[in-house]
Amino acid sequence: MNYSLFDIGVNLTSSAFNERHAEILERARHAQVDNLILIGSDIADSQAASALATQYSGCYATVGIHPHQAKTFNESSLDEIRTFAALPQVKAIGETGLDFNRNYSPQSQQLTCFEAQLQLATELQLPIYLHQRDAHEAFYERLKHYRPQLCDAVIHCFTGNERELEDYLSLDLHIGITGWICDERRGLHLQDLVKQIPEHRLMLETDAPYLLPRSLRPKPKKGKNEPCYLPHILETVSHCLGRDIQQIAAITTANARRFFQLD
Repeated sequence: MNYSLFDIGVNLTSSAFNERHAEILERARHAQVDNLILIGSDIADSQAASALATQYSGCYATVGIHPHQAKTFNESSLDEIRTFAALPQVKAIGETGLDFNRNYSPQSQQLTCFEAQLQLATELQLPIYLHQRDAHEAFYERLKHYRPQLCDAVIHCFTGNERELEDYLSLDLHIGITGWICDERRGLHLQDLVKQIPEHRLMLETDAPYLLPRSLRPKPKKGKNEPCYLPHILETVSHCLGRDIQQIAAITTANARRFFQLD
Protein backbone atom coordinates (compact mmCIF):
# COMPACT_ATOMS: atom_id res chain seq x y z
CA MET A 1 0.00 0.00 0.00
CA ASN A 2 1.48 3.33 -1.05
CA TYR A 3 1.13 6.47 1.06
CA SER A 4 3.33 9.08 2.70
CA LEU A 5 3.19 9.63 6.46
CA PHE A 6 4.26 12.55 8.64
CA ASP A 7 5.28 11.78 12.24
CA ILE A 8 4.80 15.04 14.13
CA GLY A 9 6.53 13.86 17.32
CA VAL A 10 9.86 12.05 17.56
CA ASN A 11 12.36 12.40 20.42
CA LEU A 12 15.31 11.55 18.21
CA THR A 13 17.73 13.18 20.65
CA SER A 14 16.82 10.59 23.30
CA SER A 15 19.66 8.45 24.62
CA ALA A 16 17.62 5.44 23.43
CA PHE A 17 18.59 6.44 19.89
CA ASN A 18 22.25 7.30 20.52
CA GLU A 19 24.47 6.62 17.50
CA ARG A 20 21.53 5.04 15.67
CA HIS A 21 19.90 8.05 14.02
CA ALA A 22 20.59 6.96 10.44
CA GLU A 23 19.33 3.44 11.19
CA ILE A 24 16.13 4.73 12.84
CA LEU A 25 15.40 7.07 9.95
CA GLU A 26 16.12 4.42 7.34
CA ARG A 27 13.51 2.15 8.94
CA ALA A 28 11.09 5.07 9.01
CA ARG A 29 11.57 5.72 5.28
CA HIS A 30 11.06 2.02 4.55
CA ALA A 31 7.73 2.28 6.45
CA GLN A 32 6.76 5.27 4.27
CA VAL A 33 7.25 7.80 7.07
CA ASP A 34 8.80 10.50 4.92
CA ASN A 35 8.68 13.51 7.24
CA LEU A 36 9.38 13.82 10.95
CA ILE A 37 9.29 16.56 13.57
CA LEU A 38 12.16 16.23 16.05
CA ILE A 39 11.12 17.57 19.44
CA GLY A 40 13.21 20.00 21.46
CA SER A 41 12.60 19.88 25.21
CA ASP A 42 15.29 22.19 26.64
CA ILE A 43 18.06 24.42 25.29
CA ALA A 44 20.62 21.67 24.69
CA ASP A 45 17.99 19.33 23.31
CA SER A 46 16.63 22.03 20.98
CA GLN A 47 20.12 22.65 19.65
CA ALA A 48 20.61 18.92 19.06
CA ALA A 49 17.20 18.51 17.40
CA SER A 50 17.78 21.40 15.03
CA ALA A 51 21.24 20.01 14.15
CA LEU A 52 19.79 16.57 13.36
CA ALA A 53 17.07 18.19 11.26
CA THR A 54 19.80 19.86 9.22
CA GLN A 55 21.68 16.60 8.81
CA TYR A 56 18.78 14.41 7.66
CA SER A 57 16.39 15.21 4.83
CA GLY A 58 12.68 15.19 5.59
CA CYS A 59 13.32 16.10 9.23
CA TYR A 60 12.32 19.34 10.93
CA ALA A 61 12.58 20.53 14.53
CA THR A 62 10.79 22.29 17.36
CA VAL A 63 12.73 24.40 19.85
CA GLY A 64 11.60 25.16 23.37
CA ILE A 65 11.51 24.16 27.02
CA HIS A 66 9.28 21.33 28.27
CA PRO A 67 7.44 21.93 31.57
CA HIS A 68 9.61 19.26 33.21
CA GLN A 69 12.62 21.49 32.43
CA ALA A 70 10.98 24.81 33.33
CA LYS A 71 13.27 25.11 36.33
CA THR A 72 16.14 25.68 33.87
CA PHE A 73 14.40 28.70 32.29
CA ASN A 74 16.20 32.01 32.80
CA GLU A 75 16.63 35.41 31.19
CA SER A 76 18.84 34.11 28.40
CA SER A 77 16.62 31.15 27.50
CA LEU A 78 14.26 33.07 25.23
CA ASP A 79 17.17 34.64 23.35
CA GLU A 80 18.62 31.18 22.73
CA ILE A 81 15.27 29.79 21.58
CA ARG A 82 14.81 32.83 19.33
CA THR A 83 18.21 32.19 17.75
CA PHE A 84 17.37 28.52 17.06
CA ALA A 85 13.96 29.51 15.72
CA ALA A 86 15.60 31.55 12.95
CA LEU A 87 17.02 28.35 11.43
CA PRO A 88 15.11 27.21 8.33
CA GLN A 89 14.62 23.65 9.64
CA VAL A 90 12.89 24.88 12.83
CA LYS A 91 9.12 24.88 12.36
CA ALA A 92 7.56 25.44 15.81
CA ILE A 93 8.12 26.67 19.36
CA GLY A 94 7.97 23.95 22.01
CA GLU A 95 7.55 21.44 23.43
CA THR A 96 6.01 23.70 26.03
CA GLY A 97 3.03 23.68 28.35
CA LEU A 98 2.14 22.53 31.86
CA ASP A 99 2.56 19.22 33.66
CA PHE A 100 1.12 19.20 37.20
CA ASN A 101 1.16 15.39 37.32
CA ARG A 102 4.80 15.03 38.24
CA ASN A 103 5.82 18.61 38.98
CA TYR A 104 9.46 18.03 38.07
CA SER A 105 9.55 21.83 38.01
CA PRO A 106 7.56 23.99 40.44
CA GLN A 107 4.19 25.03 39.06
CA SER A 108 5.03 28.73 39.32
CA GLN A 109 8.12 28.22 37.13
CA GLN A 110 6.12 26.14 34.67
CA LEU A 111 3.61 28.96 34.31
CA THR A 112 6.31 31.57 33.75
CA CYS A 113 8.14 29.42 31.22
CA PHE A 114 4.94 28.53 29.34
CA GLU A 115 3.71 32.10 29.09
CA ALA A 116 7.09 33.33 27.86
CA GLN A 117 7.04 30.78 25.04
CA LEU A 118 3.45 31.67 24.13
CA GLN A 119 4.58 35.27 23.81
CA LEU A 120 7.56 34.24 21.70
CA ALA A 121 5.40 32.16 19.36
CA THR A 122 3.12 35.14 18.80
CA GLU A 123 6.12 37.40 18.20
CA LEU A 124 7.73 35.05 15.66
CA GLN A 125 4.43 33.83 14.20
CA LEU A 126 5.52 30.22 14.50
CA PRO A 127 3.14 27.40 15.48
CA ILE A 128 3.36 26.26 19.09
CA TYR A 129 3.81 22.62 20.12
CA LEU A 130 1.98 21.91 23.37
CA HIS A 131 2.07 19.48 26.30
CA GLN A 132 -0.56 19.27 29.05
CA ARG A 133 -1.01 16.79 31.86
CA ASP A 134 -3.25 17.26 34.91
CA ALA A 135 -3.19 21.03 34.42
CA HIS A 136 -6.08 21.67 32.06
CA GLU A 137 -7.68 24.67 33.77
CA ALA A 138 -4.48 26.72 34.06
CA PHE A 139 -3.31 25.57 30.63
CA TYR A 140 -6.58 26.38 28.86
CA GLU A 141 -6.89 29.78 30.56
CA ARG A 142 -3.52 30.94 29.26
CA LEU A 143 -3.88 29.35 25.87
CA LYS A 144 -7.29 30.95 25.37
CA HIS A 145 -5.79 34.36 26.14
CA TYR A 146 -3.01 34.01 23.54
CA ARG A 147 -4.88 32.03 20.87
CA PRO A 148 -6.03 35.07 18.82
CA GLN A 149 -2.39 36.07 18.32
CA LEU A 150 -1.02 32.57 17.68
CA CYS A 151 -0.74 31.47 14.06
CA ASP A 152 -1.45 27.84 15.04
CA ALA A 153 -1.12 25.32 17.85
CA VAL A 154 -1.15 21.56 18.32
CA ILE A 155 -1.90 19.51 21.42
CA HIS A 156 0.91 16.96 21.24
CA CYS A 157 0.07 13.42 22.38
CA PHE A 158 -3.55 14.09 23.31
CA THR A 159 -4.77 11.62 25.94
CA GLY A 160 -7.43 13.75 27.62
CA ASN A 161 -11.16 13.52 28.14
CA GLU A 162 -14.11 14.76 26.11
CA ARG A 163 -14.32 18.11 27.86
CA GLU A 164 -10.65 18.83 27.25
CA LEU A 165 -11.02 17.91 23.59
CA GLU A 166 -14.04 20.20 23.24
CA ASP A 167 -12.08 23.07 24.82
CA TYR A 168 -9.15 22.56 22.44
CA LEU A 169 -11.37 22.31 19.39
CA SER A 170 -13.17 25.49 20.48
CA LEU A 171 -9.79 27.20 20.10
CA ASP A 172 -9.33 25.63 16.65
CA LEU A 173 -6.29 23.61 17.74
CA HIS A 174 -4.76 20.63 15.98
CA ILE A 175 -4.75 17.32 17.84
CA GLY A 176 -1.85 14.83 17.78
CA ILE A 177 -2.78 11.17 18.27
CA THR A 178 -0.16 8.64 19.39
CA GLY A 179 -0.07 4.91 20.07
CA TRP A 180 -2.00 5.64 23.28
CA ILE A 181 -5.06 4.93 21.13
CA CYS A 182 -3.76 1.33 20.76
CA ASP A 183 -3.68 0.75 24.54
CA GLU A 184 -6.61 -1.40 25.68
CA ARG A 185 -5.97 -0.37 29.32
CA ARG A 186 -5.80 3.42 29.04
CA GLY A 187 -6.64 4.41 25.48
CA LEU A 188 -10.07 2.97 24.77
CA HIS A 189 -11.74 6.36 25.32
CA LEU A 190 -9.60 7.80 22.51
CA GLN A 191 -11.06 5.31 20.07
CA ASP A 192 -14.39 7.10 20.50
CA LEU A 193 -13.05 10.64 20.95
CA VAL A 194 -11.00 10.52 17.74
CA LYS A 195 -14.30 10.52 15.84
CA GLN A 196 -15.00 14.01 17.22
CA ILE A 197 -11.81 15.51 15.80
CA PRO A 198 -12.47 17.36 12.53
CA GLU A 199 -10.40 15.72 9.83
CA HIS A 200 -8.56 18.96 9.04
CA ARG A 201 -7.31 19.09 12.68
CA LEU A 202 -6.06 15.49 13.00
CA MET A 203 -2.36 14.60 12.98
CA LEU A 204 -0.41 11.44 13.87
CA GLU A 205 2.73 10.88 15.92
CA THR A 206 4.70 8.16 17.66
CA ASP A 207 6.37 10.18 20.48
CA ALA A 208 9.18 7.66 20.00
CA PRO A 209 10.97 6.14 21.86
CA TYR A 210 8.00 6.36 24.24
CA LEU A 211 4.45 4.96 23.94
CA LEU A 212 5.11 1.82 21.94
CA PRO A 213 1.64 0.73 20.71
CA ARG A 214 0.53 -2.13 22.96
CA SER A 215 -1.34 -3.86 20.14
CA LEU A 216 1.74 -3.95 17.89
CA ARG A 217 2.70 -7.47 16.80
CA PRO A 218 5.38 -8.67 16.83
CA LYS A 219 6.71 -6.46 19.60
CA PRO A 220 10.28 -5.17 19.20
CA LYS A 221 12.77 -6.97 21.44
CA LYS A 222 13.95 -3.79 23.18
CA GLY A 223 10.42 -2.48 23.69
CA LYS A 224 11.25 0.96 22.29
CA ASN A 225 8.95 2.85 19.99
CA GLU A 226 10.21 4.10 16.61
CA PRO A 227 8.80 6.24 13.79
CA CYS A 228 8.58 3.10 11.64
CA TYR A 229 5.61 2.01 13.78
CA LEU A 230 3.51 5.02 12.77
CA PRO A 231 1.62 2.91 10.16
CA HIS A 232 0.24 0.82 13.03
CA ILE A 233 -1.20 3.96 14.63
CA LEU A 234 -2.57 4.97 11.23
CA GLU A 235 -4.31 1.61 10.89
CA THR A 236 -5.87 1.90 14.34
CA VAL A 237 -7.09 5.45 13.76
CA SER A 238 -8.46 4.55 10.33
CA HIS A 239 -10.31 1.58 11.83
CA CYS A 240 -11.82 3.76 14.58
CA LEU A 241 -12.98 6.28 11.98
CA GLY A 242 -14.23 3.64 9.58
CA ARG A 243 -12.15 5.26 6.85
CA ASP A 244 -9.73 4.03 4.21
CA ILE A 245 -6.11 3.91 5.40
CA GLN A 246 -4.80 5.79 2.38
CA GLN A 247 -7.40 8.51 2.89
CA ILE A 248 -6.40 9.10 6.51
CA ALA A 249 -2.71 8.98 5.55
CA ALA A 250 -3.26 11.66 2.92
CA ILE A 251 -5.39 13.83 5.23
CA THR A 252 -3.05 13.71 8.23
CA THR A 253 0.06 14.29 6.11
CA ALA A 254 -1.53 17.27 4.36
CA ASN A 255 -2.57 18.68 7.75
CA ALA A 256 0.97 18.37 9.11
CA ARG A 257 2.57 19.94 6.04
CA ARG A 258 0.17 22.86 6.25
CA PHE A 259 0.56 23.24 10.01
CA PHE A 260 4.36 23.30 9.89
CA GLN A 261 4.26 25.67 6.91
CA LEU A 262 5.97 23.33 4.46
CA ASP A 263 3.66 24.00 1.51
